[in-house]
Amino acid sequence: MDYIRARREVRHALVISDPLPVSSVHNIWASTGQAATIGIFLLLFGAFLYIGHAILLPILAAAVTALTLAPLIKAAKAYGIPPWITGVVILLVALGVLSLIVTALAGPVSQWIGRAPEIGATIKQKLTVLDQPLAALHELENSLFGGNGLLNVNEPPPNVVLPVVAFLTPAAGELLLFFATLLFFLVGQIELRNHIVSMFSNRDAKLRFLKIMRDIERNLAGYLTVVTIVNAGVGIIVAVGTWLIGYPNPVIFGLLAALLNYIPYVGPAVMVLALFGVGLVSFSSLGHAFIAPLGLIAVTTLEGHFVTPTIVGRRLTLNPLLVFLALAFWTWMWGPIGAVLAVPLSIVALVIVNHLFPNEDVRLPD
Repeated sequence: MDYIRARREVRHALVISDPLPVSSVHNIWASTGQAATIGIFLLLFGAFLYIGHAILLPILAAAVTALTLAPLIKAAKAYGIPPWITGVVILLVALGVLSLIVTALAGPVSQWIGRAPEIGATIKQKLTVLDQPLAALHELENSLFGGNGLLNVNEPPPNVVLPVVAFLTPAAGELLLFFATLLFFLVGQIELRNHIVSMFSNRDAKLRFLKIMRDIERNLAGYLTVVTIVNAGVGIIVAVGTWLIGYPNPVIFGLLAALLNYIPYVGPAVMVLALFGVGLVSFSSLGHAFIAPLGLIAVTTLEGHFVTPTIVGRRLTLNPLLVFLALAFWTWMWGPIGAVLAVPLSIVALVIVNHLFPNEDVRLPD
């Protein structure tokens, strides 16, 4: 009885202490004006990101990469190695790795592109079991939206050369800007940080900025290290698995799986489609073609839900909804490179928010 009475008194006190729903109309309009100002700023900032992506994307990618490699620069400087030497070595290693990846992928990819008509005919033949459902769906579409469903055979085939050239030309310039900016960031980031710190007026602001930068560097470096090790393991598993199943070029599939796994959700999905398409061409039955994609789904599910969270720990674990929304936004904003930057940018934003707005454990009533 005493416990029930005490609980009723607590509830009564909470009800009495609840604030009124509307205390002042002026405050409501002031809050609405602030929300509108923030919304206008976000819209203008989003338009700025979208319009200036040709310059902003490589610069931001270089800045994130430099922050990730900052602990390496500091460690080398502690041993008496100047930052410019470390930066040049890192840049040369990155260019060498990129050249090796491009060289390894160029031959098989060009071979598969040359066999595109044969591959298309083979896939169409293997997927004849879907002709009846697709025909029913096409008939339903015609009944709902109209149209005779006939193709215009007189239309010339699309030219794939011009889109490829149009994509590669700005990509080469952006890649050059990325490496040049990365070199300057690696060499001068310590001096740049000192200049930024000197701009703050009080000691607390300077310490807060230094702590934020330190945590960003540690979190990015830790995340990249763990993800690289995990992705290397996924690549080895895929390479061995495709070799055992009988896929051509199993090493290439392992390399692609490791690279695409840096992009959450989208990368593994693309790899599953690639394995299924090559399986349709390489094997005689649909069941045989499904083995590798299903195996990859099992491996990436195990990795994403158990292995990586266990190794990374709660400190670096991001909310799956946050990762998905960030991935969707940055992919829509900046394309595939935006998808690669989605998780690092989320880590940077999360660290800044945690420092500026620390979590307070507030016990709410039932």
